[in-house]
Amino acid sequence: MNPKPYGVNELREMFLSFFESKGHLRLPSFSLIPQNDQSLLLINSGMAPMKPYFTGEVEPPRHRVCTCQKCIRTGDIENIGKTARHGTYFEMLGNFSFGDYFKREAITWSWEFLTKVVGLDENRLYPSIYENDDEAFEIWNKEVGVPAERIFRFGKSDNFWEHGSGPCGPCSEIYYDRGEKYGCGKEGCTVGCDCDRYMASSTTTATATTPSWPRRTLTPAWAWSGWRWSARM
Repeated sequence: MNPKPYGVNELREMFLSFFESKGHLRLPSFSLIPQNDQSLLLINSGMAPMKPYFTGEVEPPRHRVCTCQKCIRTGDIENIGKTARHGTYFEMLGNFSFGDYFKREAITWSWEFLTKVVGLDENRLYPSIYENDDEAFEIWNKEVGVPAERIFRFGKSDNFWEHGSGPCGPCSEIYYDRGEKYGCGKEGCTVGCDCDRYMASSTTTATATTPSWPRRTLTPAWAWSGWRWSARM
C-alpha cells in the first residue's frame, strides 16, 4: 500500500512539530552564505551552519534544536533530471543534539517519525549502518526490531558523513523501497543500488571526529545530528 501523499509545506510542519514535541527548539533557516567557514562556498546541509555548536566554540540556544535549512549542492548538477534523488536547491529537515541524546534516541525517533507520523510501511524500510558500527546494529535489530537481514552495512563512501572541514562521523540511513517498477531490472538490485528504487529518506550521523590539517582532532562523542529530505518524500 502506498503512503498518503503530503505537500512539502505539510511535511515540513509535521517534522518540525514532531521534534518540538521531543523537546527541540525550532530555529529558522540560516543564510545560504557560510559565516566564518572558508571550507564551504555555500551551505550544503542542515548541520553545516551549526559547526560552532558541535565543536563547542559557541553555546547553542538549546541542546536540542530542529531546522528546515535551505541548501545548495553544485556537485549534483550533472545528475539533475536523470534521477529522482538528486537536487541542487532543496530544503533539508534536521534535528540536532549538542551534548544531549545520542544514537538510541536518534534512531528510534527517526523510525517513529517515518512509520507513525508519515505512515510509511515499515516492511518497505531498510536501515543501513557504517561497516563496523555494531552499536547502531544492536539498536536497529534488538530495540527497533528490524531483522538482521534487512540491515545493510556499507563503507565510508556510503555511510560516513562529512562536508568540508569540521564534525563528521559514521551514519545510519533509512532506505524506502519505492517498488520494482522504479528499479534498474538488474539481477541483484537491492539497497545501495544506483537506481531509483531504494531512496534514502533519513540519515542519522554520530559525530565523533573533526578532520583538521595536519592532524585529526576529536569533537565530543555525544554530538549527533539527523535529517530528512523533504524534497524526496
